[in-house]
Order: sequence, then C-alpha cells, then structure tokens
Amino acid sequence: MTPPSPRILIVGGVAAGMSAASRARRLNPDAHVTVFDRGEYVSYGACGLPYVLGGDVPRFGEEGWDALVARTPGQMRARGVGVRLRHEVTGIDAGAGTLSVLDRDAGRTLTEPYDRLLLATGVSALRPDWAQTELGGVHVLRDIPDAQAIEASLKGARRAAVVGGGYIGIELTEALRSRGLSVVLLEQAPEIAGRALDTAYRRRVREELERGGVDVRCGVSVEGLTGKAGRVTGVQTSDGLVRADLVIVAVGIRPNVELARAAGVRLGKTGAVAVNTRQETNVAGIYAAGDNTEAVHRVTRRRVHVPLGLSANRMGRVAGVNMAGGDATFPGIVGTAIFKCFGLGAARTGLTQAEADALGLKALSVDVESTDHAGYYKGAQPIHVRLTGEVGTGRLLGAQLVGSPGSVKRVDVVAALLGQRADVEALFAADLAYAPPFSGVWDVLLVAADQLRREL
Repeated sequence: MTPPSPRILIVGGVAAGMSAASRARRLNPDAHVTVFDRGEYVSYGACGLPYVLGGDVPRFGEEGWDALVARTPGQMRARGVGVRLRHEVTGIDAGAGTLSVLDRDAGRTLTEPYDRLLLATGVSALRPDWAQTELGGVHVLRDIPDAQAIEASLKGARRAAVVGGGYIGIELTEALRSRGLSVVLLEQAPEIAGRALDTAYRRRVREELERGGVDVRCGVSVEGLTGKAGRVTGVQTSDGLVRADLVIVAVGIRPNVELARAAGVRLGKTGAVAVNTRQETNVAGIYAAGDNTEAVHRVTRRRVHVPLGLSANRMGRVAGVNMAGGDATFPGIVGTAIFKCFGLGAARTGLTQAEADALGLKALSVDVESTDHAGYYKGAQPIHVRLTGEVGTGRLLGAQLVGSPGSVKRVDVVAALLGQRADVEALFAADLAYAPPFSGVWDVLLVAADQLRREL
C-alpha cells in the first residue's frame, strides 16, 4: 500500500533538517516537504568553519564558503524539497496543526498547515553578560554568517583572545595562529577540554597548544571588555588585562527550545527536547532531531545532550523516515568525539574515568603509551591510550586517545564495541589489521585491553 501524501514541514535547514527532508522525499515521493530556515544558508558543514578560517579548506565562489555547502537550495528544490530561506518560524499551533512563519524579506507573517512537523532548531552560542556588547571584533561561531564576520574582523587584527577551551575554542585558536595572530586562550576551569578528557590527556593538549605559540591561561574568569572607537581593545580578567583586537567567545551552547516549549513539547532534564526512539515528542505529529534534542547514552542508559554532527544527521534521517510513513529508530550515542590541535589529535568515546566516578560506577582505567605504527618504520609518532572498564563485570566503558591526528581514529573501534555493550575481552579478541606502516603487530588498543582485562 502506498503511504499517504503528508505535508511535512521542517524548521531548520542544516544537518538534521536537511537529512530528514531528503530521506522523507526519497521514501515517499508524494510527500510535500518544505524546509524553513531563518538564515541564508542550508545544508552546510558547520564543523568545517574553523578550518575555512584557518586556511585548511580550499575556498571558491564569490564569498568563499561554497566548499562547506553540501546541497544548495536549488539542488534541494530539484529533488522535490521546498526551501524557504529567511523565513523564521515564530509560533506553533499544535491543535490546529499550523505554523506562523515570518517572511523576513517581505515583512509579513504566513500561516502554514502541517501533518508532520520536525523541530531541527539546533543550538545557539552562549553570550555571557560581559559579551553583550556593541564593540566591533567580538564574535561567536555557530554558522557561516558568524564565520564571515570573524573573517572581516581578521583584517588588521594582530592580537586575539579566545575565551573557552572546549572543542571550538581549541580549533579556532589554531586557526587564528595559522593566520598569523598572537593568541591568548582563556579558560575559567583549571584545565582546557575539561569535559572531554581526563587530566593527563588534557595536559598533553595544553602542551601542544603552547608548542604552537598559544598563551594558555586556565583558572581565569572574564570580568569585562575594554574598547576604543567602537572596537574591542582587550579582555579584563581576574588575572589582569589581556590586550586583544579580536575576541572569540566560545564558552558553550544552549539548545534552541523556545518554539518547542511554547507548543507544549516536553523538555528533558538536560534542557533539550525529549523524544522517543522514533524522534517523536510528546505532542502528536511533532518530531525533533539534531542539536536541540536529547539522546540515550548507550553505555549509561541515561538521557544526555551531546550535540555532534553525525548524531544530528542520523536523528534527522530517522525522523524523515517516520514522518514519511516508514519505521525507523535511533539507537542512541556513546559520546564519541575527536578534534585536532596543531600536530596532535585527541579523541574520546564512552565514559572517561572522571565521568564513571561521578556516576558511581566502579571503574578502572589503564594508560598505555606506544607508537602509532611499528616503531622501526619511518615516521613513528607517540600515541597515548586510556582504556576504562567496569570492575566485576569486565564491561568496556570508554577510551581516550592522544597522538598524531590520523592515529586517534582508532577510537572508532572502541565506539563500535561500546554500542554493543561489549566487554574488554571482546576488544582484546578483535582481529585488527596489521602492517608496519599502520600499527605494531599488537596494536596499542590490544595492548591496553590486555592490561585492563588482567586488572579488572
């Protein structure tokens, strides 16, 4: 039986929204699918923004950001997906099944009916009170217009301050150094990358930043900004004034849930939208997917908010299938993340030792240092692995890796096993590939698993 032809409306046109739109149209070609986005771009790789700014991504086109665009509005329309840019959804009437949409160019509000609605509204960058300023040269980075504004501020800038030592802060710090600026990285916590890695691994990342010429200052709070002639001139901190003519604020994000809340959609304890495995909210006909949405952590079985690119795309795909009349479920996440810092890569999956301790799990970790391939083969570089397991059960809980950028992609082996709730013995028994240019005969993961299984 041919599925009915629902009217599917999607709010937000980046990862989750466009994945849902494409999948819905593919599954049900008769579906009427329309995407509304308040911005000027859809279907682009936001994770690539720091690398465009740093010069690592070839740029082409009039404005230079085309390399990040996966599908243009025209290409999506050719696939049968309606795309309306600069259309901001301002309200949802769940009872009537309608949206209120402000056409920002025409200055009028439209009423759009739906059968299925997806909220893929993403996240916004946090702006502390001190960052609520009209001074030029103060920026956050969430989308292409943000990156374009930073690019404009780079002209003539010599000294930058990056506030926040998470993934985005670290990536932007490297980008700014590659553009020739002196950079001070300010972090209020005792160390950078505090939520991603345990202490020894955070320290290695900090050392790499300092080798790259970055002035890293931790345990420092920002109290305000100084400026002259409408342009920022410095950051006033608890440790004194940091002179800067460019300031990047990267202190965190918050899920965009205002529309959902006003429509009666339930939020979870994390503050993000709560959904079931089909990406359905508690309101009939309304789905949510992407960075504004919670997921189940497959290691802890708890609901978490971990906004990352693959999860957003996968959630959107599941929502698209279900909105078009199919049946799909989202399996959850294991918290896998990876980032680059100059000549170093860092990756994590599952739980760190600190996270396991905070959850009250009886966990144990081992640390192994080796080389990213056979030590006698040219170019061998150090790699550090921390493997964490549960005492008593032998269950695999997580891994952290720091080494050359390519070598830490090994994290995916552990991530795949975590998704199956495997034990440490299963990792040790894994039949991993071996050749001297790629690893030792006993890969560092196998060495770590062997050591951990003996101690659990």
